Amino acid sequence: MKSLINGRLIVLGGNGFKVCAGALTFDEKIISIGETVEGAELIDAAGAYVSPGFINIHIHGAAGVDTMDDDINALKTLAEFLPSTGVTSFLPTTMTMPLENIYRALERVRLGQFFTSGARVLGAHLEGPFISKKFKGAQAEENILPADFDAIKDFADVIKIITVAPEEVGLDFIARCLEKKIVVSIGHSAATYEVALAAIAHGANHITHLFNAQTGLHHRKPGVVGAALDSSATVELIADNVHVHPAAQRLVAKVKPRREIILITDSFRACGIGDGLSKLGGQKVFVKGNLATLADGTIAGSVAKMNDVLKIFCANTGFDIVAGVELITKNPAVKLGLFDRLGSLEVGKAADIVLFDDTFNIKKTFVGGQEV
Repeated sequence: MKSLINGRLIVLGGNGFKVCAGALTFDEKIISIGETVEGAELIDAAGAYVSPGFINIHIHGAAGVDTMDDDINALKTLAEFLPSTGVTSFLPTTMTMPLENIYRALERVRLGQFFTSGARVLGAHLEGPFISKKFKGAQAEENILPADFDAIKDFADVIKIITVAPEEVGLDFIARCLEKKIVVSIGHSAATYEVALAAIAHGANHITHLFNAQTGLHHRKPGVVGAALDSSATVELIADNVHVHPAAQRLVAKVKPRREIILITDSFRACGIGDGLSKLGGQKVFVKGNLATLADGTIAGSVAKMNDVLKIFCANTGFDIVAGVELITKNPAVKLGLFDRLGSLEVGKAADIVLFDDTFNIKKTFVGGQEV
């Protein structure tokens, strides 16, 4: 049993989070908030923020490894790297590759849910292969397939989010996913505003990396972006200033309620590695600074860490730190139906905790009460 003292606790209060003083006592789960508990090991937070662990629902890789690597140790390496960025749970995200490759990746994710170290593997985010060729982004066109729920039904227990182009898959496919409690997300899509809005109304109420690889906002053709902003769909945002301009981030912050915004990294294996040649989904990627592109100049995933996107989004939008934390803790937990055990510091919830300073540097991370 441990007690974090001298920290700024980010806890539920009113309609969102608030900061309070006091001790946070925990073992595998949170035991109490307020007074220290006799017999607990005291840990000095030294004035750091004490936050719920960050949840990344869209990440392909980092630290030189990728979800699609044919090695369970690659997934383990990713899980063990992420706590250094404040992430305590995540959805390994697949690429549009041959089905057999996707199946093997999903099987590794299934096994990864039983890892005993690193960030929690909550399941998979299936990005493709049922997407638009026109808006494939960094996905390989030759591996894009017509919609076929039967092709993925054996992994319905593993898939937590599926990114699809609604104009390609249709409403029946969406309904079958929802029956299995899979979050259906619109992305890599050429859908019109009307088609996207209809899909949202039928339960596809999440948007994959808003603004990227989808029909944009035009005053006569509002597109997927218009439907996202004109509805209650939750939106993913890669707030790295490469994928989404600061002004567009501010627009989202003004138009969407805070509860409907989820920050992601969409990072790939080059995250945490530095400049040079890398690869994504079997394609060469060139990395310089925070920009990663294919040979033709197409932006190919990010190299941002979760604490980076939190810092950038808050700086661009004027969100205070506490409000920003909601976008990477409570909101993704609610979206995945896991807020009863993750996403906030409450008695009885998992002791997934991150300590960070005023400049968003990660100081300590705990998963299930164990420092990682």
